[in-house]
Amino acid sequence: MNVDRIVHTVAGTFILLSLALAKVHNPNWIWFTVFVGANLLQSGLTNWCLMSSILKKLGVPEGAGVGCAR
Repeated sequence: MNVDRIVHTVAGTFILLSLALAKVHNPNWIWFTVFVGANLLQSGLTNWCLMSSILKKLGVPEGAGVGCAR
């Protein structure tokens, strides 16, 4: 896996998890969904993502992945 695929996978997982938690545990979990969405919007507008920077420093390859972000 490369940086982009990991970021997309983690973001999608966080969104689905927070929506499930908002449904079964506490509606305030929706704020975590808002936080993830705001970070995705920010990274799309600025072309900078903290998680991408961390993954690159950890040595995860940046190569072009297969998927919609080609």
